[in-house]
Amino acid sequence: PQNKCGNQKSCPQNYFAFKIISGAANVVGPSICFEDLVLMSSVKNNIGRGLNIALVNGTTGQLLKTDTFDMYSG
Repeated sequence: PQNKCGNQKSCPQNYFAFKIISGAANVVGPSICFEDLVLMSSVKNNIGRGLNIALVNGTTGQLLKTDTFDMYSG
């Protein structure tokens, strides 16, 4: 059976599964998966140049906010 977010191992009970994939220049965009739900990706059109961040409630796992921080242009 496949594990959440395509991870090689399943997470222990009471832990969240996540996977963060870095982009490759401007060819392949980054993605953030949390508990088998893609939070940020080029398909969702919510990523940008620089740091891509998803804020998640550590108790409930609820997505609170996503944002990008362009470190190049300031």
